[in-house]
Amino acid sequence: MADKPNSRKTPDDAGRPDDKALDAAHSQAGGAESADGDAAGSISLMDQLEAARAERDVNYDLYLRSQAELQNYRKRAQKEAEEMRQYQALPVARDLLPAFDNLHRALAAAESSGNVKDLVNGVKLVAKQIEAALGRHDIVPIDSAGKPFDPNLHQAIQQVPSDEHPPMTVVQEVERGFTLKDRVVRPATVIVSTAPAGAGDAADASPEAEQPHADL
Repeated sequence: MADKPNSRKTPDDAGRPDDKALDAAHSQAGGAESADGDAAGSISLMDQLEAARAERDVNYDLYLRSQAELQNYRKRAQKEAEEMRQYQALPVARDLLPAFDNLHRALAAAESSGNVKDLVNGVKLVAKQIEAALGRHDIVPIDSAGKPFDPNLHQAIQQVPSDEHPPMTVVQEVERGFTLKDRVVRPATVIVSTAPAGAGDAADASPEAEQPHADL
């Protein structure tokens, strides 16, 4: 007869866990770790979502603030531009008022003294003061006398014959013109020269060339 396998457990085997029990324990532990990992992943995604929402709210608030600041800046710039257009002549007026005051002083002095010479000197002083005031704002007179006529700078009201100037030369300035930088504020009113009467009218008096005679 064949010997039956010995199914008895030795004293050492008595304290050793069964293989099936070990497998069951490992399976339970793995399931618990998987559940904890899924929960941790879910919490991490929720945290990320909340952080993204918070960042969105902050950025939207910054956007609204920047839009409000831009609108305020546009309103201020528009108001400043309107005030500049409305009061742009103020510096010129401030520079011209002293000359205006001096003119009245010269008239008052001439009336009280009856001296025409004092009046003339006072008016000349005022004219220089006004010209200086205009010059501080880049408004300068056009130099016209003796210059060639320029339709961009001059307005001719008369032509006079002259043998001292080439034709179309300014011989007299009736009213001064002024420029502001490269723009004409007012053209100068001038009188220009023309060629003297009869100049160029005389015909050449050269003798008529003799025709050669043919030999007979």
